[in-house]
Amino acid sequence: MGGLLYSILIGAVAGWLAGKLMKGGGFGLLINIILGIVGGLVGGWLFHTLGIRLFDGVLGDLLTGVIGASVILFVAGLFKKS
Repeated sequence: MGGLLYSILIGAVAGWLAGKLMKGGGFGLLINIILGIVGGLVGGWLFHTLGIRLFDGVLGDLLTGVIGASVILFVAGLFKKS
């Protein structure tokens, strides 16, 4: 249960940060947080698949989540403009 709560918290912060970093601010706070949680999963999978290992601990998890959420926000933004 603690691992799930940790993942949600890190994903929420990562989504918020990614929304701040992305041009246009993303989709709003709630959607950015949800996309951050999904982005953390995507970033973790992507880095694992590519054999990339970032920092250990909270910093590495947060950086992975921000990168993954930024990718998700970028792709979602492509659909938003259509």
